[in-house]
Amino acid sequence: MFKSINPTNGEVVNTFQPHSKDEVNHIIGQTHSAWQQWKKTSFEERSALLEKASQVLLENKDKYARLMVLEMGKTLKQAIAEVEKCALVCRYYAENGQAFLTDEQIETEATRSFITYNPLGVVLAVMPWNFPFWQVFRFAAPALMAGNGALLKHASNVMGCAMAIEDVFIKAGFPENIFRTLRISGSDVADVIENPLVKAVTLTGSVGAGSAVAKKAGELIKKTVLELGGSDPYIILEDADLDQAVESCVTSRLLNAGQSCIAAKRFIVVEEVYEKFEQLYVEKMKSKKMGDPFAEDSDLGPQAQEKLRDELHEQVQKSIGKGAKCLLGGFVPDRKGAWYPPTVLADVKSGMPAYDEELFGPVAALIKAKDESDAIRIANDSVFGLGAAVFTENKARGAEIAAKHINAGCCFVNDFVKSDPRLPFGGIGESGYGRELSYLGIREFVNVKAVWVK
Repeated sequence: MFKSINPTNGEVVNTFQPHSKDEVNHIIGQTHSAWQQWKKTSFEERSALLEKASQVLLENKDKYARLMVLEMGKTLKQAIAEVEKCALVCRYYAENGQAFLTDEQIETEATRSFITYNPLGVVLAVMPWNFPFWQVFRFAAPALMAGNGALLKHASNVMGCAMAIEDVFIKAGFPENIFRTLRISGSDVADVIENPLVKAVTLTGSVGAGSAVAKKAGELIKKTVLELGGSDPYIILEDADLDQAVESCVTSRLLNAGQSCIAAKRFIVVEEVYEKFEQLYVEKMKSKKMGDPFAEDSDLGPQAQEKLRDELHEQVQKSIGKGAKCLLGGFVPDRKGAWYPPTVLADVKSGMPAYDEELFGPVAALIKAKDESDAIRIANDSVFGLGAAVFTENKARGAEIAAKHINAGCCFVNDFVKSDPRLPFGGIGESGYGRELSYLGIREFVNVKAVWVK
């Protein structure tokens, strides 16, 4: 039995009966049958349905947002913004999907030669709990627009969100079974991948989960896209606007209570401005309110689960034990629920969890660098490569560092990293491979076919 547990108080929100293996295989067959017809639909038909899905999201955004708050604890205002962003990505692919997949004419000695894009079939999405609507829609909107069928294996603690998302597509008028939720555990994913009707897999989650999915899919020669963890470095140079930098850095570190792959995690500050940055950063973090996620004045709610909070606290304590200095927070509050306060660690060095690992919560690691070159070295001293940021008043300098010297899938200058439907999203190294969003994202799960006519 899957349980949704309110992380603010530990109370059970809802329970869900798992699908049996036979039920799973039946659903996969139904989605495949629906896809056989869906792939024949026009871009205009798919676009109209995605526009309708966008409308359904906006008309029900308060209801969906409250469900997210109850199941994983993000603040209501952030949950509403998440639903609105899902509506945006639906509109984006409704408006641009056809152009992204239009046949491309290529001049050769043939009478006619061109590239065309055909849907692969049924795609399995294994999605996490931290952005329970957005993670799904950033996959589903382009996948469905491309003519694929979609299966969702969502995190067990947000199963209510999973069922609500399936209902969005039903309300929007999509064909029955073209998008289905599988109520299964992680241990059942391999069996789904083995099903010959499943043609590809996308996963957002941990490095371990991504590795397991990639291994199974690789054995079967099935396409995968992986978006995994991150330990995003934010470089603050001596000519940065420190007030603006601190504002962006704190916002990124505390967004979603710090539970984001692209949240700022390692703050690498050149020694010339380190002390001032540290002072401003601690003051700003101290001003943020941890409280009831339904309250308008709360900046962050609880962690999604107590066991995840406890793992985070253990990373903090191990870092302190290895010499890190705790400037703020760093304790488990004496209250019900999965609470963890804004925390700042200084004197962070290689060999500490705060330096080497992903801290999936509101914990900032401050690292002093000698100069720009040293800051870049530290930023790249990681197995991850998802997002990064550089803060400097010299925009040309920042762009040069971002474009050529930082090992990451995206790098922002003078702002915190955020996903945008217009830009590709993904990482390198242990942050995964493949891209979501933009025209690149919709082309991940299609057969890029060359046609030559004499």
